[in-house]
Amino acid sequence: MTPIVLVPGLLCSAEIFAPQALALWPYGPVTIASTMQGKTMAEMAAAILAAAPPRFALAGISMGGYIALEIMRQAPQRVIKLALLDTSARPDTAEQTAVRRERLARAKAGEFEAVVIEATGATLHPDRQDDPELQAVNLRMALAVGLEGMVRQQEAIIARVDSRPSLGAITVPTLVLVGDSDPLTPPERAREIAEGIAEAELVVVPDCGHASTIEQPEAVNAALIRWITA
Repeated sequence: MTPIVLVPGLLCSAEIFAPQALALWPYGPVTIASTMQGKTMAEMAAAILAAAPPRFALAGISMGGYIALEIMRQAPQRVIKLALLDTSARPDTAEQTAVRRERLARAKAGEFEAVVIEATGATLHPDRQDDPELQAVNLRMALAVGLEGMVRQQEAIIARVDSRPSLGAITVPTLVLVGDSDPLTPPERAREIAEGIAEAELVVVPDCGHASTIEQPEAVNAALIRWITA
């Protein structure tokens, strides 16, 4: 059985992978990594590696994908398989950084919950942006990470490197998955990653935004089970 390490995204707790932890458990011990240590992608990756099994399958969503790509640079020999969900290999654009800075300023000024609801809601499929259950999950996760965690994670994201040059060095079996309506890291970003990694599989989940693991858990579970059992 293969140990599996799942890496959450920005302002996400372990709850972002709750459906996947249950689905993947029969195929190997599942760990949902903490992103609460480190001020840079490199430091976050190193902290996760320090707590991880000697060798493992690795999956990350959104910011977790950025961290997973950093893990592949730091310790590729320890990763047996790789799954990158709703993420990008590109660094932040100036426009993306400006939006992050504006939201950080508002959150620090006392609008933390309002910023979370606004920002996370906008990443969902248009039909789910007002879904009270998903709103509750997103707010619950964000409160678990907290304002200090949000600041630290956003600064790490802003400073992240361009991962495109290192994609060709990845040789393990790789799944690249994205929601068909992901507005934050759209399908063309996933396609770019899949084309950069030899023999990577690209899965586009229908009727799905950025939070694929909780928006369309059954489809994501099916793709991850195929990945881990292949």
